[in-house]
This record gives sequence, C-alpha cells and structure tokens, in this order.
Amino acid sequence: MTSDHYFSSSPSSELRPREITVELAGRELTLATAAGVFSPGRIDPGTAVLLGSMPTPPSDGTFLDVGCGWGPIALTLALRAPEATVWAVDVNERVLELLRENAARVGLTNVNAVLPQDVPDDLVFDGIWSNPPIRVGKEALHGILSQWLPRLGIDMEAYLVVAKNLGADSLQRWMNETMAEIVEVERETTSKGYRVLRAVRQ
Repeated sequence: MTSDHYFSSSPSSELRPREITVELAGRELTLATAAGVFSPGRIDPGTAVLLGSMPTPPSDGTFLDVGCGWGPIALTLALRAPEATVWAVDVNERVLELLRENAARVGLTNVNAVLPQDVPDDLVFDGIWSNPPIRVGKEALHGILSQWLPRLGIDMEAYLVVAKNLGADSLQRWMNETMAEIVEVERETTSKGYRVLRAVRQ
C-alpha cells in the first residue's frame, strides 16, 4: 500500500503509464498519464468546469497554471494562445514529465513545465489559471495563493476552480479579507458543485 498523494514530489508508486483521449481547445488529443497523479483517467470535473467557463486568453503574454498535473489547463492555454508563454508548475515531478511529453505530442513549444522554485523570480504574469490542490490543507493552500497571486500584473486576472463542498466560499472570504490589498475576488460562475473564482490584481 502506497501513501502517495497527487501532491507527492516523487511518487513511489509504480508508474503504470497509460494513454487517454480528451478534447482540449476543440481538438481531440491522445495524451499520456500514469499512476500517482491527479485524475489520471480523465479531465477531472473541476478542471472541466474551469475550461468550459474561461474566457479566451490574450493571444500572447506570460501565463501560469498552478498545480498543472498532466496538463489540461496548460495545454489548453498554449493551444488557444500560441504566441504566449505558458509556465506550468507542480511539485509532482512525475506530472511534469508527463506534461512535457504531452506538449511534445501536440507539437507545442510554448509550455514550460517546472517545479515552483524554477520559475524566474522576476516574471510577472498576464493571467493565472488553476485547479488548486485543496487537499494539501488550508495552511499550505493559503501559502500557494500568497506566493503566486501577487505575481499577477496590475489589472490582470486569475481564475481558480474550487469545489463548493471543499470550501470554495470560505476560501473566497479568506482571499477578500487577507489579500484585499493584492486582489479583489468575486465568484465568476457556479456549475456542477464547483465555483470559479475570479481574482483581479489591484
């Protein structure tokens, strides 16, 4: 029995690679996943809600996907904005390898899949999209948001999808109370038990 979580840095579970077919940015793609990662068999429902509700990103810029997993958000951004540079961060080295493989499969050269500490300190982002890792715990989650949201450019937007029953409303309250000088947060949409929160950099 393994104690791996999808947020383990180096999963010890057997790799068990597999392929899945998904639709991203209007294209049917066959992509690589494996054991020891988040939602290895499909685009998880929260990410699907986020992708279905997100506005068209700018055609270029510097974008960030926090907690990228095997890549549905980052790949969608890169496909929809081919002139943009997409930074995709995760602590799970297995998913970073999968995302690099998936970007290569799709022919994308504008995706950087890296550990958080490998993102250049001087980068300012023109947009952040994330299905954040709620199950890391409240303190760790707050730390992740406090790390990345201040790196949005002024008036730029972040979109976060969070399950209502996993504390979406309390997270929105915390952001508006604790990060009010950094971002203004409102509920963008609700669908299938998920909230999409829109945070605008002040």
